[in-house]
Amino acid sequence: MKKRFFLLLCIMLAVSLSPVVPVASAAAAGQIPAVIEVVKSVNFREAPSTSGKQIRLLKSGERLDVLDRPGAYWYHVKDKNGKTGYVSSSTTYVKTVESRTFSEPNGVIKQSVNFRKAPTTSGERIRYLQKGEYVRITEKVNDYWYKIEDAYGVTGYVSTNAKYIDSMYEAELEPEEELHLGEPNGAVVRSVNFREKPSTSGKVIRLLKSGEPLWVLHKHNSYWYQVMDKNGTTGFVSPGYIETSYREPWKTLPSSEIVERAIAVGMTYLGTPYEFGSSRNDTSTFDCSDFIRQMFLESVQLTLPANSRKQAEFVRKLHNDQVTTDWRKLERGDLMFFMAYKGYKASAYEGIDRMTETVTHVGLYLGDGKLLHTYSVNSGGVRIDDIEGSQWELRYLYGGSAVK
Repeated sequence: MKKRFFLLLCIMLAVSLSPVVPVASAAAAGQIPAVIEVVKSVNFREAPSTSGKQIRLLKSGERLDVLDRPGAYWYHVKDKNGKTGYVSSSTTYVKTVESRTFSEPNGVIKQSVNFRKAPTTSGERIRYLQKGEYVRITEKVNDYWYKIEDAYGVTGYVSTNAKYIDSMYEAELEPEEELHLGEPNGAVVRSVNFREKPSTSGKVIRLLKSGEPLWVLHKHNSYWYQVMDKNGTTGFVSPGYIETSYREPWKTLPSSEIVERAIAVGMTYLGTPYEFGSSRNDTSTFDCSDFIRQMFLESVQLTLPANSRKQAEFVRKLHNDQVTTDWRKLERGDLMFFMAYKGYKASAYEGIDRMTETVTHVGLYLGDGKLLHTYSVNSGGVRIDDIEGSQWELRYLYGGSAVK
């Protein structure tokens, strides 16, 4: 009798000390159940711990609404009587009835890092976030901490350091770039039609009036300049109606040499900090279009438009809309234009008309699948990234040369 009692006691202790197993399928799918069903009687507790006070015993067949998932081993639930508490997430005791889809992630963990209850290194650790986990960043608390939600619906804080997390939070919130025109290099001397194409049959945008300032961007041929007006609109005008200080020394160079000179300048700025709306007269910081503009301006005195959307329009008009939509067919030195971040999944970008989608980012193709650009403070400023398999491959719209 004593022997049987001792054996039973050992079995009970072994069961009580056995670790519970998290619901792997829900974690793998990035989901948290909305409703679960008890498949085997299990304790309903006041705290997410085996030492938590027992509220009652949940019976097989009972259904519970899931309120939260405080870690991998417990569900925070509400029973049919409105009582809230905690139950093991082990598939031994519960099964999923309805699932709640995890919102589209905008960050991925690059290296194991603490997930904390407060935005401080002294904040209580919830758990370690593992390499490859997707998260949803909901707020940048300061330069050091993101507030995030994990795939279980748990909210907490993680370091903003780029070695721990690849974040697209800033890109999501990135507002439209302002125009940075600098000083005009031309003026209208006689009223003239401002046209969409370098042809007298091109649609008239409006009538340019005598005395209006202009920014001459490109000499299309002997009969037409491509210009930008004070509103940031680009179009074409006959040279006989304007005065300009614009000169094209780069026109005497082959396009391959222009590209290499521009890239050589760009490489000298690797690591230069990112600043949204950076000054076009200061090279201590860059945003994406300022960096591209500086490369060509400094190397061959080619003045490109001052923001990514206008640069895209410039390239499209230069090539009569014959731009390249397959990034693998780009040539070294071509500009690459991208849409806003929509998620890490290819399905989020399906069905999009890439020729009409708004351009939000620009970079320069180096060849061999490499992209030279700058896009956020946390990314480290001017850098080189691989395109294939990255967000840049998903966000790519089209590209082409800025010179002919």
